[in-house]
Amino acid sequence: MKKIIISILYITCLIPQLRAQETLSLKQCREMALTHNKEMAASFQQTESARYTMKSYKGNFFPNLTANATGLYSTANGGYSSGSGQLPIFSSTGQLQQFAFFPGINLDYKIGPMFLGGIQLEQPLYMGGKIQAAYRMSVLGNEMAQINETLTATQVIVKTDDAYASMVKAQEMKKVAEKYQTVLTELLNNVESAHRLKPRNDVLKVQVKLNESELAVRKADNALRLATMNLCHLIGKPLDTPIRISEDFPEIEQRMEIQISNISARPEYVLLDKQEDMARQQIKLNRSELMPKVGLQGAFNYLHGFELNDETFFKDGSFSVLLNVSLPLYHFGERSNKVRAAKAKLEQTRLEKENLNEQMLLELTQAAHNLDEAKMECQIADRSLEQAEENRKVSHSQYTVGLESLSDHLEAQALWQQAYETQVNAHYQLYLSYVKYKKAAGTLYQH
Repeated sequence: MKKIIISILYITCLIPQLRAQETLSLKQCREMALTHNKEMAASFQQTESARYTMKSYKGNFFPNLTANATGLYSTANGGYSSGSGQLPIFSSTGQLQQFAFFPGINLDYKIGPMFLGGIQLEQPLYMGGKIQAAYRMSVLGNEMAQINETLTATQVIVKTDDAYASMVKAQEMKKVAEKYQTVLTELLNNVESAHRLKPRNDVLKVQVKLNESELAVRKADNALRLATMNLCHLIGKPLDTPIRISEDFPEIEQRMEIQISNISARPEYVLLDKQEDMARQQIKLNRSELMPKVGLQGAFNYLHGFELNDETFFKDGSFSVLLNVSLPLYHFGERSNKVRAAKAKLEQTRLEKENLNEQMLLELTQAAHNLDEAKMECQIADRSLEQAEENRKVSHSQYTVGLESLSDHLEAQALWQQAYETQVNAHYQLYLSYVKYKKAAGTLYQH
């Protein structure tokens, strides 16, 4: 009765853990990785930054409105008096005619508090193409950030698919190890039961193989645990989250058309084109420093303050318009050399683009060949496993009736285990080759 109660309590505690486990498909893992993966989050923030930068440069086409105010307080004061006297009056011919009394002027000033405020409107009319080039570069930067986000998503999908397939592989390898261990355990029981008819050395041979299988099971458990943690990391879950996935490798397209000549769908290819456009706009930006610049400024200012003879001298507003034209004459090669440097950078970008395009074509060709070889390897591995399974059955029958030695029987079991592991690894490599080909062809992820 006590054992029954303990069992019920154990099962009750285990139910929440079983419910907490999730059975995830590859599609779900991809969606979770694209949503929660930290690399994708960082790439998204980069795109947002580029978008706001583009809007910032777009504002340079519009007038700049500025309000300013300045306050001043000074205790400085003083005065001036011209004095009174007789003021001579002359005729048109220069003859002194008479004198007039001049009462004199007394001027007393005091600065005190002064206030200056106004609004300025600035509008660039012509900047040598600088504003247009800078805005075009920001647009290209925004487009490149979006392409880079697609590239990051492709890389995340490759890692997620690899982690998912690795977990399937680890599950299969664990099954292989457990099946092999079960066979050896049964064989050991049979040998021990017939130890009077069999040499003692046979028991030791089976025991050694059984010990090796126990280590293989432990390694398979650890590999499955690490594969699960890696998948949790990529899909944005805590590393210790208990998850379940399908027991079969993801399916691949059987009638997929293999091509090795077109890489235009790859985000890297589009990104290289944008980089070349960016280098071309940099030339225009540097060349604008050699062009004249025309700007227009309008302002309204109000000045209040400065007392003169106890009266406020400034208390009016005024409008003003300023047209500024700047023409660079000579800067000892500082600006013209920037243009030459930008042209050299453009040529460097073109050469790098050609080189990387050739490398991507080589990568696509290699990926296509690897996929073809992986398909053939899977077919061979499947046939080898069938043959090893048949050999194991024949060996078991012959060993049971005493027509085969224990060493030969153990070898047949080991060959079956190796063929099983080879098949699992072949299907794992097939799916990875398929994913890498899709990435090389630019068809793995469509934004």
